[in-house]
Amino acid sequence: MSHRLADRLTRMRRTGAGSGAGGPSRLLLPPALDHTPLGCDAVGLPAHYGQRLLDQLSRPGCVFADGDLWWWIVPSGSDLGLPWPDPARYAAEARVPASRPRLVHTPQGPAPYTPPIPLYLMVCRLAGTAPAWSDGLTAPA
Repeated sequence: MSHRLADRLTRMRRTGAGSGAGGPSRLLLPPALDHTPLGCDAVGLPAHYGQRLLDQLSRPGCVFADGDLWWWIVPSGSDLGLPWPDPARYAAEARVPASRPRLVHTPQGPAPYTPPIPLYLMVCRLAGTAPAWSDGLTAPA
């Protein structure tokens, strides 16, 4: 199986795509930030980490809250080569299992994104795991 296909299947599993279960809803960006040349995915984290991460990130993007999770908008493909550790949940196309997400942070700049690498490193620290990533290359079978 190719590495790209494996990554895509992993993304589908993480987001529940293709499961037919209830269907997630897409986070809607504010109109002024709805120009997303890189596409949008979202990283969900338990709400009790939300304000702490917001205060520590130097350039947080759009952040939504719904119940027990806060969702951070990141560029599409921010999971490729990055195994987001538990308790993070990755949602391709910013399709999340949220009923009424509300915007809790709007970035100061023109882009809706939180830089994924600093967010990933902070999530790893919170999870007590070492960062691990791949260059996307695999040895031939």
